[in-house]
Amino acid sequence: MAEGEEGVSSGASAGAGAGFELPLLLFAGFRSIIDELHRELAEQGHPEVRPAYGYALQAVGREGATASEIGRRLGVSKQAAGKTVDRLESLGYVERADDPQDGRRKLVQLAPRGIDVLVRSAQGFDRLRAEWVRVLGAERVRAMESDLRTMVSPNAFRLDVASWFNG
Repeated sequence: MAEGEEGVSSGASAGAGAGFELPLLLFAGFRSIIDELHRELAEQGHPEVRPAYGYALQAVGREGATASEIGRRLGVSKQAAGKTVDRLESLGYVERADDPQDGRRKLVQLAPRGIDVLVRSAQGFDRLRAEWVRVLGAERVRAMESDLRTMVSPNAFRLDVASWFNG
């Protein structure tokens, strides 16, 4: 039997990968970068950091945010955001403070440890990109990034990735 004749069409033309391979390869590339970054962060004193925490720290932002705002930015309920904030606070990545604009609200702010992990993450991403450049070449990496910018919606850069994966 020829390839793809088992009753399921592969959808691939001669010499091309099957359609399902593209999202899997993109995800595997994403996963390999994230996993390596987290290995580095663990070695640098942040062994408890998980990918979802990075999204949550980004949602807190430089100015801080309430649990409701963090939930909206992450696409999760206020309660789910509150649990994540509780965990990040117990690990020393964020602090709660009275909101100077509204004394009834609590503002979640990045603690020095949270700023440190974000700085280390940015440096790690730069190192990992440099490794891709070393292996693939600068022109191929730039072309891949350009092609992805062409194909990806401008609205794709959102913080609610974790909630999208979970349902």
